[in-house]
Amino acid sequence: MIQQNVVKVGMADLNVATRGECIRTSGLGSCVGLTLYDPDRKVAGMAHVMLPDSAIAREETFNRAKYADTALPLLIEELEKAGAKIGRLLAKMAGGSQMFASLGKSDSLRIGPRNVESCMQMLDRYGIPLIGEDTGGSHGRTIELDSETGILYVRSVQQGTKEL
Repeated sequence: MIQQNVVKVGMADLNVATRGECIRTSGLGSCVGLTLYDPDRKVAGMAHVMLPDSAIAREETFNRAKYADTALPLLIEELEKAGAKIGRLLAKMAGGSQMFASLGKSDSLRIGPRNVESCMQMLDRYGIPLIGEDTGGSHGRTIELDSETGILYVRSVQQGTKEL
């Protein structure tokens, strides 16, 4: 991983990194770390998506970063405020593990795969190409995106560190 200024992203959170900073989140099990990068402006954004669809939100005012269908538009807004252009954005993502595979194949227990599917649908809706992913499996991950290079580092105990 990178040793420089780190912008942290918590669970059900999102943030933006610029000026050579890196942006990091940990604890990705069934959650998805969805990243967007503008290579011309060197602006990076990351959302730690917990659930696939905000339709299940019970509160009237909810955390938009928590759901795939609301996190991506919010992340795009934040990136545009930092100078990114939607037509230049490139996406990478990691996570979406099936952490409870031994409990059955019920759709309600397929949170990880459903998070991945929802993120991909949202990227398609906005015309943002997915150029790298490390999803699925049954292990946790920590990810870090370098705003200078656009490299996504994916670390897990089982797989070591990968670069996307």
